[in-house]
Amino acid sequence: MKNQNRLNTKGITLIELLVALVIFAIVAAGVYQLFIAQSKAYTVQDQVMEVQQSVRSAMEILLRDLRMAGFDSDNVLSPISIVSPIANLSDTSITVVYEYYDTALAQFQEHTVAYWRDGASSSLIRQLTIDGVTSPQETLLENVDNLTFTYGVDVNEDGSLEDWVAAGDIGISKVVAVRVALTARPVQINPDQRMISPRTLVSNITLRNSCLIR
Repeated sequence: MKNQNRLNTKGITLIELLVALVIFAIVAAGVYQLFIAQSKAYTVQDQVMEVQQSVRSAMEILLRDLRMAGFDSDNVLSPISIVSPIANLSDTSITVVYEYYDTALAQFQEHTVAYWRDGASSSLIRQLTIDGVTSPQETLLENVDNLTFTYGVDVNEDGSLEDWVAAGDIGISKVVAVRVALTARPVQINPDQRMISPRTLVSNITLRNSCLIR
């Protein structure tokens, strides 16, 4: 009886082992594909967050200068007189002029700040000129697809915004606000990665010193 039980005891056959290995390989391949998909999704989300933060940071710098447009302090010691708070108005560029007091140098300065999109490098450029001395160009944001300015105008001179127009349609109307649309795209690191759509941020800014602006 004992000998018969020993003869009936079976181990794993070669076919069963091969089937188990095939099943394991299929499961492992599925887990690997899931890992790759999750890794790509994480990379995409990371790039999207990075470009959104970069666009927001560049926009904040631009809006900071726009808020200062036309600022001219009433200090009797200031030799600065702002004549043209905003200049070179176009749909893709703008120049802002304002008075700035440099506490380190203890002096009043005239700041002229120009913004535009450089087509060759697809970058948002900022250039500061202090009392006629122009500083090197500063790249605020790369991979910029679009930079557009639209101008809010007071047509009736009643102190309210009546319409948003392009630069060519301002005429003699008074500019009281500026709308900025900035579009940038993430860097395409992996050629096999799906194309990530550009991100656009639109901001409206009311000009604080609009009484001087035409």
